[in-house]
Amino acid sequence: MNVALIGCGSISKKHFEAIEALDTVTLCAVCDIRPDRAEAAAKQYGGRIYTDYKEMLAREKPDAVHICTPHDLHVPMALDALKKGCHVFCEKPAAITPEGLSALQKAQKESGRQVGICFQNRCNTGANEAKRLLEDGTYGKLLTIRASVDWCRGEDYYSDDWHGKKSREGGGVLINQAIHTLDLLQYFAASPAVSVQAHTANDHLQGVIDVEDTALVRCRFQNGIAAQLNATTAFACNAAVVVDLFVEQGILRLEGPMLSFVSPDGNATVLARPTVSATGSKSYWGTGHRKLIKEFYRCLETGEPFPIDAFEGGKAVSLFLAAYRSAAEGGSEQLF
Repeated sequence: MNVALIGCGSISKKHFEAIEALDTVTLCAVCDIRPDRAEAAAKQYGGRIYTDYKEMLAREKPDAVHICTPHDLHVPMALDALKKGCHVFCEKPAAITPEGLSALQKAQKESGRQVGICFQNRCNTGANEAKRLLEDGTYGKLLTIRASVDWCRGEDYYSDDWHGKKSREGGGVLINQAIHTLDLLQYFAASPAVSVQAHTANDHLQGVIDVEDTALVRCRFQNGIAAQLNATTAFACNAAVVVDLFVEQGILRLEGPMLSFVSPDGNATVLARPTVSATGSKSYWGTGHRKLIKEFYRCLETGEPFPIDAFEGGKAVSLFLAAYRSAAEGGSEQLF
């Protein structure tokens, strides 16, 4: 199976490494508007070099395309790839507007091709085990969820032409860093959201970015479960994401990829930890990319539907869009 990748920035490395590890997949082309980045990627991972993705699609006719570009380009590039008969694996978010999400979902249905949205945190060891334990009811039913994303992003992170710009990124911490945790909230709740209430602020980069760096989001789901997310990129370091799943017998605590059970008396028992730990400056991301991309290609080979498609992957988009509406209206509740 021949695949191509558009956008050779920092996140693309995770995709290249996952593609390289698959025996049935060949990287035929890489594309970036900056020739130096495309050349560096091709030198390390292979593939022909392009600076125009439409030319790449027309010449290479890849079976699948990875999209690792700025947020505002996800939908138009995915639509073009689907029209050319390619399967699409896209970095989060699936879209940054309701119109874009609807267009992507419509194109997925009409094209007959698969769309995958990259919510790799679902594949972390602890998240897998937490989902199983919730479904089995091992520690009783889920009562409520509390989550925290405390990361650090300084001026240098926003020195490019799209990060921190509402028109291109679509938002700040919610749409970029905390979207994975928003996805986990609804994934663990296993129920449609019925309302969202949110507050956002720019606490430490006024005059540098025009999006939020801090947010508080409260969600209610149809099954009665409530969830709260605190997220910021104004913290002093990049801490592991913490998700507390309050169940009848105690707390299932996800801290990064590790899962523990905290009993009412405060004793903690480790239930799952990764067999392979991530390394490098962004090790707090975890190791889920490789697992998720491997599953995407397994689904393409078998014909099974990939579970995180434009519809499932779009649920987090609906959540952050509702959160932004709520914050813009003074924290008013937004109903689904």
